Amino acid sequence: MRNIAVIGAGQMGTGIAQTIAAFGMNVMLTDVDLARAEAGKLSIEKALAKLMGRGKIEAAEAERLLARITPIGDYAPFAEADLIIEAATEREEIKNMIFAAAGKVLGANAILASNTSSIPITRMANHSPDPARFIGLHFFNPVPVMGLIEVIPGLATAQATTDRVTEFAKGLGKEVVLSQDEPGFVVNRILLPMINEAVFVLGQSTAGIEDIDKGCRLGLNHPMGPLQLADFVGLDTCLDIINVLYTTTRDSKYRAAPLLVKYVEAGWLGRKTGRGFYDYTGDTPVPTR
Repeated sequence: MRNIAVIGAGQMGTGIAQTIAAFGMNVMLTDVDLARAEAGKLSIEKALAKLMGRGKIEAAEAERLLARITPIGDYAPFAEADLIIEAATEREEIKNMIFAAAGKVLGANAILASNTSSIPITRMANHSPDPARFIGLHFFNPVPVMGLIEVIPGLATAQATTDRVTEFAKGLGKEVVLSQDEPGFVVNRILLPMINEAVFVLGQSTAGIEDIDKGCRLGLNHPMGPLQLADFVGLDTCLDIINVLYTTTRDSKYRAAPLLVKYVEAGWLGRKTGRGFYDYTGDTPVPTR
């Protein structure tokens, strides 16, 4: 695979594009319009500037990496892509519209992949032109740093598709976890119920934000507490995933914590909005409850 298309120029999409370009592949990056795609490339340029400032990358290498990323305003050029990766928001209806549109230009031997973190692959494959060439390819945030990719074949995914995508993921210097197409796959099936339960513990006043996070950092040897991690992921994304688990399985253990719903309704989505379980507007994060 030499030519990769990435749909979605947000935090995940730009991280995926940066990582792929760092390994010598050409990347076409798009979003709802060319301006957003160009803004995505600019955010990659800023991220590389920070790495240069810390001596993590040479200027010439950063320049070559950026040259491999081309912002695109529509899907037509994706006909030349060996792999199209959807990295849009975790809303199934939006993803399905993307698959239908991208499917119209999907090359005869190309693969269409979703970076979904929870939505069933088999179901979404019905919106692609060839379910045998549709697969889940779940990167973790921040993509350039995190060493894991989940590969999730759907019921109709061909073994050749799984093999090619697995080799592609390993070629990015990542470890691969192969998951069956079950809600939440492996990591989020374990992580999101933990985050959701931490919010229940907070909402029931069992402990405060800092004590919940401290308890998990020190008692479970986690690098981040669950509420701190939720802010990093985005509370809206956490809610979307836990809702997918609940609506797909109808298991009450995945019922969203009411306080999580309230925070999302308030627009307190975590780091990206400056406020979630912590307030990030000052020099040091401060609990909001």
